[in-house]
Amino acid sequence: MKRHKTREISIGGVGIGGDNPVRVQSMTNTDTRDVPATLKQVRALADAGCEIVRLAVPDDAAAEALPAIKAESPVPLVADIHFDHRLALSALDAGIDALRINPGNIGGPDKVDAVVTAAKLRGAPIRIGVNGGSLDKTLLKKHGGPTPAAMVESALEHVALLEERDFFDTKISLKSSSVLNTVEAYRLLAEKVDYPLHIGITEAGTLVRGAVKSSVGLGILLWEGLGDTMRVSLTHDPVDEAGVAWEILRSLDLRHRGPEIISCPTCGRTEIDLIGLAEKVEHALRGVEEVFTVAVMGCVVNGPGEAREADIGIAGGRGLGIIFRKGDVIRKVKGNENLLPEFLKEIEAFLNERRNG
Repeated sequence: MKRHKTREISIGGVGIGGDNPVRVQSMTNTDTRDVPATLKQVRALADAGCEIVRLAVPDDAAAEALPAIKAESPVPLVADIHFDHRLALSALDAGIDALRINPGNIGGPDKVDAVVTAAKLRGAPIRIGVNGGSLDKTLLKKHGGPTPAAMVESALEHVALLEERDFFDTKISLKSSSVLNTVEAYRLLAEKVDYPLHIGITEAGTLVRGAVKSSVGLGILLWEGLGDTMRVSLTHDPVDEAGVAWEILRSLDLRHRGPEIISCPTCGRTEIDLIGLAEKVEHALRGVEEVFTVAVMGCVVNGPGEAREADIGIAGGRGLGIIFRKGDVIRKVKGNENLLPEFLKEIEAFLNERRNG
């Protein structure tokens, strides 16, 4: 796997492109005007591994909330703005770290001049975001629809407006609900520019469907070396977007964060609520950043052997569970109701040993 070489930019001190790792980001779905709710979600996203968070800024009231949100945010923030250049200027005045705005639709050359001048002054990058569902009618007619070529041409038109003003602190995204169109669009764009690329499959769907489409599309792009930041778009809690993103990166051995949980798919031999146990273990470890492997198995006979390389694991049977490390049994637990609490105690002890050397 060879990364597509891009220029480096910085969003609030987080390096993007160049030799930096692929960054994970998401977007709040709270009302930005509600400062407490938005901050609560920003913190939850940061705890889940988001390194950059984007906020919708649809009106003046949302822009007026940005200083308070920015002052308490644990991660850099990007203001998502459409059509109104005044909101971009307000967001920059509020100390926002970057903008997501398409310069071609904010009201004319003088408006672009004003935004670019302010972004330069504050060192705020601009992300150009092209969406296959909102392309200009002229491009749709020229290309016969929202094709990859149409998306790339749209992006380059916006890029040209910034480059004409000597602005190169830019990131680009090309998103479509079609996996194949998205992949091809990024391939075409990568041949033409060296700007960092933000990748994602937009309007991907609910948790399972969206995770599958995003994993396929982003997996292809990342395997081909394309992508400097990424968002998994789900019709679901944004915190789960971060979780899916990190699993995609882990599966390609690009980045690792938190425990990898191995669990068997269950079968007729399973005599415990393995699905519930695995889900509860996963939830309990959600905030853990250390990288290690946890196995949750449903067979006390074969479980340890099947998960031999796991750092720590549990295998449950009728009224009995065994806890093991690297396939070796370290203790037995009686009573299915004791499996989860006793296993979590062992995980805590395991982590304390690691942390204390």
